[in-house]
Amino acid sequence: MLFVNNLRMKNVIKLQTKRTKPTNLLSLRFLFFLFLSTTFFSFSQEIKKDTTKINELDAVLVSAIRVDSKTPVTFSNLNKKDLKTRNLGQDIPILMNYMPSVVTTSDAGNGIGYTGIRVRGSDATRVNITINGIPYNDSESQETYWVNMPDFASSLESIQLQRGVGTSTNGSGAFGASLNMLTDNYSKVSSGEISNSAGSFNSRKNTVKFSTGLLNNHIEIAGRLSVLKSDGYVDRASSDLKSYFLQGTYVGKTTLIKALAFGGKEKTYQSWFGIDGETLINDRTFNSAGMYTDEFGKIRFYDNETDNYQQDHYQLHWNEKFSEKWNTNLAFHYTKGIGYFENYKENAAFADYGLAPVGSEVSTDLIRQKWLDNDFYGTTFSSNYKDKKLNLIIGGAYNKYEGNHFGKVIWARFASQSELGDHYYDYYGNKTDFNSFAKLNYNLTSKWSLFGDLQYRNVGYNANGVLSDEVDKNYNFINPKVGLTFDMNSLNSLYISYAKANKEPNRTDFENGVPKPESLDDIELGWRISSTIVTINTNFYLMNYKNQLVKTGQLDAVGNEIRANVPESYRVGLEIDAKIKIGEQVIFSPNLTVSRNKIKDYTVDTGLGLVNYGETNIAFSPNVIAGGIFSYQPISALELSLLNKYVGNQFIGNFDSEVTKLKSYNVVDFNAHYEIKPKSLFKSIVFKGLINNIFNLKYVSNAYLYGDSSVSYYPQAGINFLAGMTLKF
Repeated sequence: MLFVNNLRMKNVIKLQTKRTKPTNLLSLRFLFFLFLSTTFFSFSQEIKKDTTKINELDAVLVSAIRVDSKTPVTFSNLNKKDLKTRNLGQDIPILMNYMPSVVTTSDAGNGIGYTGIRVRGSDATRVNITINGIPYNDSESQETYWVNMPDFASSLESIQLQRGVGTSTNGSGAFGASLNMLTDNYSKVSSGEISNSAGSFNSRKNTVKFSTGLLNNHIEIAGRLSVLKSDGYVDRASSDLKSYFLQGTYVGKTTLIKALAFGGKEKTYQSWFGIDGETLINDRTFNSAGMYTDEFGKIRFYDNETDNYQQDHYQLHWNEKFSEKWNTNLAFHYTKGIGYFENYKENAAFADYGLAPVGSEVSTDLIRQKWLDNDFYGTTFSSNYKDKKLNLIIGGAYNKYEGNHFGKVIWARFASQSELGDHYYDYYGNKTDFNSFAKLNYNLTSKWSLFGDLQYRNVGYNANGVLSDEVDKNYNFINPKVGLTFDMNSLNSLYISYAKANKEPNRTDFENGVPKPESLDDIELGWRISSTIVTINTNFYLMNYKNQLVKTGQLDAVGNEIRANVPESYRVGLEIDAKIKIGEQVIFSPNLTVSRNKIKDYTVDTGLGLVNYGETNIAFSPNVIAGGIFSYQPISALELSLLNKYVGNQFIGNFDSEVTKLKSYNVVDFNAHYEIKPKSLFKSIVFKGLINNIFNLKYVSNAYLYGDSSVSYYPQAGINFLAGMTLKF
């Protein structure tokens, strides 16, 4: 039980990057959405335009940050069909698992609850994520908490993943990739949908969607409600998730106005700890979270060792097309996050929690809550001029984050003379983020096109409760990008690009040291082949970092991943992805990434002096990642797919040793999708089935180091299934 004791001493908990206090926010949310709705309906009354021809304007919401084949940027798309085929309740990272250079993981082991994604070895803190062009990454931690948006895939029209630096976008810097999501388009006709699924580990999802269609050819109201629950593969790694999505749209010939409100509420039993090597062999699903010894010496598990959080988003978008060449986008947004995580703490010193001693007792068992109460708001804007030769976009954003971190004790075994519920710490973290950019695609000739992109970004961050007691930083970044595309013929094109990115440290970096901002130079060289039968994208990349903040593989005292600056490091690789039609019934979509990810002259202060380990592998960066989907459609209504994912060996820390090696794995899933179109009552009845890990492979997708050389592993589920039915009317 040494491992368990270590964990209990460490108290691995995810502190200030997440969580806050439940309070009655109904009036605030109602007033804000009322403002959006009032503004929306005011526009619908004031703008009197010819609507005899309705233009599809939804995609313009993300046009300022998305790219196409004319842009020398490496990217992949997932459309609505790609998402809905396998959407049975698992999180968005799991649905993206088969994209090039992507590696995913799940704390609960079955893809529901806390999940993570890495692209080219870079985790979600280094992947810029936006929703309709609005930043989604948490401002302080730069993390993405998908658990706050359960079943969000049911409200997505498409996803674009740009690998590398990509094009200029809003929010945190892209140091591995940028991921932008476009929510549902408006619908011209009314519709309804009821979707239910269930499967292994008592997992189930219930979703209801509706759309009024365009009323009077102008206004649509659409929405979704979802409830997801799962016991998880890991012991007690349960999830109780609820979400909603509501949008009102006004459509004119040259106008699109959207008011959106969406969010989620989650309660998950903590499964953040992992297990040691011996437990991995003997008891793969063991979870030490909440474990304590009662007064009789018996091992127990606290039944409310949970994470509780609610996040609500409000967006207002206005797109105006002034002519065939000019259009503009203006958006305002507000996000409210509030919640906490709760845990049982043994032998806690009274002094550490602001409690008065009780008699001769100097410590006590107690239950504590750590809260995060934050607000994020701002605006994004862009203007686009496009003619036959030039596509020019000028845009930017201003966003502000205000976060309050505090903790309180709600119970103590030995009653204290102090008042329970008082805050034993109060910290804050405030951040402003302004950026402006100009980007263009210019057709030099019928075959050559030039891409240019220049971004200025200013970041201000002020916080306390960190190692240096208070942080007051201001960063100014210039991020240029340039590239060329050469259309060899109607089937082949080549591109080359250079991009520079700069990125500020996150809160945890300041809590564990005095970090430097990091910079990246990214070169991409690609070849695209596109025909009706085969599409192949091949690209070579070289990413040179200065002062890259790499994961050490270790956690700090409150469970956050520790990163450290390394002066020089790089990633170089070759990516290939394809879509091949084999006759009318078979489609094969393979992808492969072969890479080298190194730190130059890795030097560590061991406490006894500096030790140089030479060139070592960057943590969590496998040299080989491969995926593939083999789809067979025997009849038009039925699609059967075999999905394969291979992830090569990777290292947990930045030391190349067998102890820190995370072994390769190859997982195969099976997916079936069958649609019936009745002549009455329903427009469509869809049956979906998904068997994950059909060969019951015992594998681990994530781990961390604790102590000097011990490893904690996150095992993933063996064979498991999900099945569902959707009624559309």
